[in-house]
Amino acid sequence: MNIKNVYILEDRGILFIHGSDTKEFLQNLITNDINKVDEANSCFASLLTPQGKYLFDFLVVKHKKGYFIDCEKKQIQELFKQLNIYKLRSDIEILNLSNEFVVATFSYEKFMLFDEAKDLLGNTFKYREDPIFLDPRHKKLGGRLIINLEKLYLSLKKLDLQSIDPEKYYKSSYELGIPQKNTEKLRNKLFGIECNFEELNGIDFKKGCYVGQENTSRIKLREKLSKRLLPIKLVDGELIEESSIKNNVNEIGKVLINDLYPFAIVKYLSDHFDPKIKYKSENAVLKIMKPEWIK
Repeated sequence: MNIKNVYILEDRGILFIHGSDTKEFLQNLITNDINKVDEANSCFASLLTPQGKYLFDFLVVKHKKGYFIDCEKKQIQELFKQLNIYKLRSDIEILNLSNEFVVATFSYEKFMLFDEAKDLLGNTFKYREDPIFLDPRHKKLGGRLIINLEKLYLSLKKLDLQSIDPEKYYKSSYELGIPQKNTEKLRNKLFGIECNFEELNGIDFKKGCYVGQENTSRIKLREKLSKRLLPIKLVDGELIEESSIKNNVNEIGKVLINDLYPFAIVKYLSDHFDPKIKYKSENAVLKIMKPEWIK
């Protein structure tokens, strides 16, 4: 990522949650510890089903007297509805600000040039009242700015940043093994912990109860994590959603995201899994990539 490049992520949505019960509300729902989030630190988290299955993932950033929720825009309305279901009589307000705020991301090297920057995942500070933070998932995802659309281009000019095609950012994220597009295709298909959320700093196993906590902790404590979400590379043919992936007659996975940046749930501990070989999946020949940060 060039130090002067910035990617405007127009396919990200922003919710803003505030009110006297906000911290308790989020703490009882999300997989990470909201107490970690303050003016100096942001976090990655997810919302699961009561059974621990994936629903949504997002970044949580402190802003004024509430929190920004930075989520894929395709999912933002459903996330808005889901949070309102849990709201009940809590003193909170949930606003969809996706038409007013935008997310911009730039290189780790550029982030570290700021005087306030620290080489800590999630490190956060303000730039002209807007939060800038180092992506808490992986530092190669770079720095991130959430800003009012009306202020965006003046701020980018002052920061000496030039907007380029955001697909380069998404390609880099895919190659890292971190899905950020078409994540609605994962919904209810796999456990949150199978999405590598522990390695991406998205689960706190010490925080206590949250929706889906029981199964998530059970899988962790009993070392039952035998499947993971991994990026796949099409070699030939066409990927079909929900199609099985096989090594000869042995099924080792299933295609979940079959679009430009495809992912599959894979039995990565199986004797039949080898990231060096090719696999077949209905109308496709593919390879499965195992990111270096997964042991």
